[in-house]
Amino acid sequence: MGFSIEDTVKARHSVRSYQERPIPSDAKEKIRNYMAGLNNPFSMDVSFHLLEKESSADGEKLGTYGVIKGASDFVGASVAPGELALEALGYSFEQLILYITSLGFGTCWLGGTFDRSGFSAAMKLKKGDLFPAISPFGYSQEKRRMMDSMARWIAKSDQRSDWSKLFFKDDFSHSLSSEEAGAYAFPLEMLRLAPSAANKQPWRIIQTPRAYHFYEARSMKDNKHEIDIQRTDVGICACHFHMAALERNLPGKFVRMEKPKIQTPEQVNYLFSWVMD
Repeated sequence: MGFSIEDTVKARHSVRSYQERPIPSDAKEKIRNYMAGLNNPFSMDVSFHLLEKESSADGEKLGTYGVIKGASDFVGASVAPGELALEALGYSFEQLILYITSLGFGTCWLGGTFDRSGFSAAMKLKKGDLFPAISPFGYSQEKRRMMDSMARWIAKSDQRSDWSKLFFKDDFSHSLSSEEAGAYAFPLEMLRLAPSAANKQPWRIIQTPRAYHFYEARSMKDNKHEIDIQRTDVGICACHFHMAALERNLPGKFVRMEKPKIQTPEQVNYLFSWVMD
């Protein structure tokens, strides 16, 4: 892994204002090399694209509608449609985001406030590719703009739901305590701190004797691009959980099982499970 998952998760935050200062070529090379070695537990091929605002392919303008200030460098991710494709993209992209954070750079997940057509053209996407998000990266501006502070306040970016709303034992009627989680309290806490679109935290986790089952709790309508961004969010939280489990040497693997025989609330859908070895 090469970096502390806890330190990096706690250091990561959404940066919307950047210094107009070039990223050293050796840092970009490290990022490219890390991208090339990324994989995910869902066996999906996620493609990454490093883009520079001033020199994008075919002269395409890379815009973020004023949400991002000062950034010249971006990374985008795409994936072919498939079962757990969006979850795989969220998992792999968050791995990259955390690595970039560990190098000392700021990042910001953007799922809607960017010129999708301009970025799609610059990335030369194939027809049908899913393209849910981008992130700028660079040196953080020390002083936040008023827009940054307002965006964080509106999204309640610094707030996270309590364990009792996210983690359950055996069914959705019984909350899971950190004491009951035991060694998995750390991976679950790292998961709880994961970023998500509009900070909705659309994941629910149920502990059973030999597994943790991951569910999507849908709270947003599909956008006009027909991408369920909240499935990407569940992939992000799975990345935090998995990296924390690896750091603590907790053996197991992600699998998509037959749907567990657990009664689910409306708009809550089973996605996959972490099965303990």
